[in-house]
Amino acid sequence: MALGFQAQAQDVDVLVVEEEGNKTLLDRSLPNFQYPDQRGVNVFEPKKDITLGEFEGVQVRVGGASTIQFQGLSQESEGPVELVDLGSNFNLATANLDLDVLLAPGLRMHLRTYLSSQHHPEAYVKGGYIQIDGLDFISEGLASGLMEHLRIKIGHMENNYGDGHFRRSDNAEAIHNPFVGNYVMDAFTTEVGAEVYYFNGPWLGMVGFTNGKLNQNVTDKNSTSPSWLAKIGYDDQISENFRFRLTGSVLHAPHNYGRGVYLYSGDRAGSRYYSVLSDVDGGGDGFRGGMLVPDINNDMTAFQINPFFKLGGLEFFGIIENVTGRKKNEANSETRSYNQYSGELLYRFGADEDFYIGGRYNTAGGEDINGNDLDVDRFQLGAGWFLTKNVLAKVEYVNQDYSGYPTTDIHNEGNFNGFMIEATIGF
Repeated sequence: MALGFQAQAQDVDVLVVEEEGNKTLLDRSLPNFQYPDQRGVNVFEPKKDITLGEFEGVQVRVGGASTIQFQGLSQESEGPVELVDLGSNFNLATANLDLDVLLAPGLRMHLRTYLSSQHHPEAYVKGGYIQIDGLDFISEGLASGLMEHLRIKIGHMENNYGDGHFRRSDNAEAIHNPFVGNYVMDAFTTEVGAEVYYFNGPWLGMVGFTNGKLNQNVTDKNSTSPSWLAKIGYDDQISENFRFRLTGSVLHAPHNYGRGVYLYSGDRAGSRYYSVLSDVDGGGDGFRGGMLVPDINNDMTAFQINPFFKLGGLEFFGIIENVTGRKKNEANSETRSYNQYSGELLYRFGADEDFYIGGRYNTAGGEDINGNDLDVDRFQLGAGWFLTKNVLAKVEYVNQDYSGYPTTDIHNEGNFNGFMIEATIGF
């Protein structure tokens, strides 16, 4: 028996099984699903597919991703410690393993395992969830009219706050990110919870809650306090060449020590910019190189607004974000805020938009607990080429500046800049 992947067209996803000269094509397509290849570009929440089709048994789709970068960055700061002397070389390759399983009509499971990441070279589970788009697995036709509009997700999963997390690199899954680096304030966390979606034409809404914990346990009971999140948006293909989307999201984490900080420090895989603003003794940003993590972990409220449009090959995506809150040892009446703004403009071209060029400007900052007004500015220029729908090569120039940090901080008048080359596979 021989196994191999075959893509006969952009909308075909099959596995070729060959035995004794005979070939069988096994369907790998799934309903209500974002494909981990070029077809998933600019897919946010997967569109609601109300056609459940004929169920012929459990269907398992094995997928994954593999990514590697060549990094050529230099850095400097006026901080009190010596920075790591960066060279130009390859970073540790990262890899993901995905299992997406159609368990019953309208019932699907997703599980992602990080096989290798910057922060954890060993394999560990990122998280997973079940997604319910129909109730036929309970009783055929049950609440079919209602389920034409509803979706339910339950699990230890990536929480749907904002739209930026759909365009970021999730460890090795980098094929949907047109650039190499993620955002300066990287809103991404995985917590146990549930989300309920409502789809009606171009309109979408979501409400959800989480238990407020990144690492799950039952012994540290005082660190658990439920958080809630919500999103509302409009997403419409207005004409053949023009798509417009606008969403607003909110996440609130109430009074509780340790809760809230995970929204901007929940990525356990690590940054794309290895060892930047880190010192020779292991201090500094470490695996979060290039990120700004607000020092807020109590009574946190975050808002994010995301405009997106695509006019022919021209594409724009933006982030307007504000987070307010405090640390545990601050008075209840004291709250501080951080803001983030990002705008990226791309032009995709070629017969199947296999090529693109573009730029992103991203700035974030706010008042820390000591009253310093921190500011981080990043500028990225990038280009990419889809060699196939499963293989993307990228190149990026990045320049990032730090200001407002005290003289005792490693980030004082810090800067890193240079180029990144990344190759990623997603299937």
